[in-house]
Amino acid sequence: MAPAEQAVGRGLPAGPGADAMLLSQQAVRRALELLHMSVFSQSVSPCGRYLAAGNNYGEIAIFSLSAALSSEAKEESKKPVVSFAACPGSQHAWPPPAAHDGPVYALVSTERQLLSASDGEIKAWNWAEIVKKGCKEAWSRRPPCRSSLEVPEINSLQLNTKDNTLVLAGGDCVVRVMDLETGAFTHELRGHRDYVHCLALREQLHQCLSGGEDGTVRLWDLRTGAQVQVIEVHKYEECSRPQNGKWIRCLATDSDWMVCGGGPALTLWHLRSVTPTTVFPLPPCQQHVLFYQDLLLAGGQGPALHQLQLSGELKARVPCSPRTLLSLCLNERSPEHKVLTAAGSSPKIDVFTNLGYRAFSLTFA
Repeated sequence: MAPAEQAVGRGLPAGPGADAMLLSQQAVRRALELLHMSVFSQSVSPCGRYLAAGNNYGEIAIFSLSAALSSEAKEESKKPVVSFAACPGSQHAWPPPAAHDGPVYALVSTERQLLSASDGEIKAWNWAEIVKKGCKEAWSRRPPCRSSLEVPEINSLQLNTKDNTLVLAGGDCVVRVMDLETGAFTHELRGHRDYVHCLALREQLHQCLSGGEDGTVRLWDLRTGAQVQVIEVHKYEECSRPQNGKWIRCLATDSDWMVCGGGPALTLWHLRSVTPTTVFPLPPCQQHVLFYQDLLLAGGQGPALHQLQLSGELKARVPCSPRTLLSLCLNERSPEHKVLTAAGSSPKIDVFTNLGYRAFSLTFA
């Protein structure tokens, strides 16, 4: 609907003055949204040339990394090339509707589709259409709930390429496994006593790690759905920080090693011996962590990306735009577009072509 039509629909006089008034109101509203925007999730396209980002308003924006990294890049190159609408045809509405009614907590890409998660729903979008600036959802699924009044958020998604399944972390304390071929939910992994915040896969072993508000990291066998191990992180004195709580917010794994943090200090664990080996000297609370070569990359409260040696030394603290980092994304799908992107409590997504400094920022604005 055009601005003039909207004005008539609201009982305002039509014409250039009404158009200007409505556009001014929309500009003010957007400015307020940007002021309070947080980017929760990111995912790189299969070709490595595009970055998808989801925010707290249910918006998904697609950025062209190839255009932004070009030597001829302009300010427009750092803005979205397309934003998603909620249903077919609605991208022409004004203002554009969001992809989800709630925040976009998680994004992940298959070889063909972008999958997004929000409050009680997962949606799929075809990358072949996205790159042509189309944004019709391909399908949507809702995990089973105990009652119609219960709409738990889906906080994390992990793609298991070994068997073409999707693992979901739920706000209802359940980890679910969904068959992407049939759309069926094949396993419900129950054991957490509170929100499940984060997931990490050990694909070679057909295992999954989950971290939650209950202060535990749980290891699951994805073939049987059985719980293999429970680590009560907050009960280990070297990790515990009672003043910050016991919740586990971030989790990553590499072979026999795991790193996790949140309320407890960010800590490296040897999984076979269930031993905390390194406690990292970082302020509370870390929100996202990645293994990268012989380093850990971590972000959380404070406008900085931390580079850590596995032995515990802080190698570098690189300034970032967001005051809190919530999402880190490493693009290794395309050598010519290999970047790290860092997002959080800001409409800006920082792009690092070299881990030592921020090259530029993409923006939802």
